[in-house]
Amino acid sequence: MITSAANPRLKLVRKLSSRRQRDKLGLFVCEGEDLVAAGLDAGLVPVEAFVDAERAPLGERLPRAEAVSSELMAELSTLAHPARVIALFRLADLPRGLDAPGGLALWRVGDPGNLGTLVRTADALGPAFLALSPGCADPTSPKALRASMGAVFRVPTGSFEEAPRPWIGLVPRGGPPLGTVEPGERATFVLGAERDGLPQNVAASCDELASIPLAEGAESLNVAVAGALALYEFSRRGA
Repeated sequence: MITSAANPRLKLVRKLSSRRQRDKLGLFVCEGEDLVAAGLDAGLVPVEAFVDAERAPLGERLPRAEAVSSELMAELSTLAHPARVIALFRLADLPRGLDAPGGLALWRVGDPGNLGTLVRTADALGPAFLALSPGCADPTSPKALRASMGAVFRVPTGSFEEAPRPWIGLVPRGGPPLGTVEPGERATFVLGAERDGLPQNVAASCDELASIPLAEGAESLNVAVAGALALYEFSRRGA
């Protein structure tokens, strides 16, 4: 059982709180039974796994997990209620590709909660992909992982520039109503950052623009809500 905070394996977990280190080492951390179980269900094999020595979960599924004292697990966890299990997975094992019929291309969506919610939405209304631009939040950050509810292990991602066409840019106003747009068998809905939306040059690169009709006086929708409506409309058309 690990009882020292100086244990190098625990130091690695702490190091992976940094996006730079996640990218450098090719690893990310999952906390909690549901999230770790989602990774296992998707066929991923943890590089490391740690369980609370006093109340170890997923024992049969993590036979080589290292027991850690409850005090250290509490220090290691970023959750309000400390996780009973923590696992490290490889970034390279997450699904990649933009082959699904539809998806979202996100331009500088920097809020990890919104990004994680969009991952979850793509899973629920898919099959769908996410294409991420530079400047987007990291889908393997702790907040994004929690918001994704394990969907990060099922939703493929790729780069913004490689998102398949046609591109339908969602703008707050000025475009035809989303419900009147005919996307065809494939479509990528392009959404911008929470505050700024799509910059002019990105909107100009889209094949078509569309807007979601809003009540009078309403300024805009949260990007996660807009993405959900776009994917719902696309899935409804294909049903």
